[in-house]
Amino acid sequence: MRLKGKTAIVTGASSGIGRAIALLFAGEGAHVAVVANLNQKGASETAKEIQSMGRRAFWTLADVSTASAANQLVERTLEEFGRIDILVNNAGIGGRQAGSGSLLDTSEEAWDRILAVNLKSVYLMSKPTVRHMVHQKGGVVINIASVFGMAGFAGISAYGAAKSGIIHLTRSMAIDYGPLGIRVNAIAPGVIQTRMVEEHLKDPGYQKRMVEAVPLGRLGTPMDVAHGALFLASDEASYINGHTLVIDGGWLV
Repeated sequence: MRLKGKTAIVTGASSGIGRAIALLFAGEGAHVAVVANLNQKGASETAKEIQSMGRRAFWTLADVSTASAANQLVERTLEEFGRIDILVNNAGIGGRQAGSGSLLDTSEEAWDRILAVNLKSVYLMSKPTVRHMVHQKGGVVINIASVFGMAGFAGISAYGAAKSGIIHLTRSMAIDYGPLGIRVNAIAPGVIQTRMVEEHLKDPGYQKRMVEAVPLGRLGTPMDVAHGALFLASDEASYINGHTLVIDGGWLV
């Protein structure tokens, strides 16, 4: 019960990493605002599972790459829970999912969409949440970045730029708000078995290359990332601020 009585917002919580984080947080005692963009069924199922644990939860659909949606979400969470202790900025889309590739293959529309969903949403969600955390004199923000924001990789120029931006924004926020009792950290997952990559993993050659590149010899699971998020959200990480926790089985090295 490391998060007993805490309240959390988790974006992108209808499936994959976000769902695993929301459920693990609830299992450790947190009440959770479950946020998704389009997947109503997944968001509803996540919230119901949290409620079955005896925790409070609500789900909502929100495009958190827009200021109005982000502000309304924070306001509703405060109405429901009275406070916000943890924000997990997990909402995101893959570069190829949005029609992006190398620089010359990326349209302006794809670039804008990827940067909006993956990076701008972190800014828009953090702004009203951190304002509240300043008032309550404490809180935790966890931003989901990627190893592809730390190392170059072919064909994901916009995605890599957005994830790299998250890492730098995390550091800046940690410096600005650490003195006010707010810890801001990031997680950089490697190749995790989620819907975002499942189409690529259907290619045996692609999957073989990915697994062979990981010293631990397997791909990651959403729960691998969720356990890292739980640690960063808990008091066990009370002296960790501005850090990017790499969870990739050794891929980056």
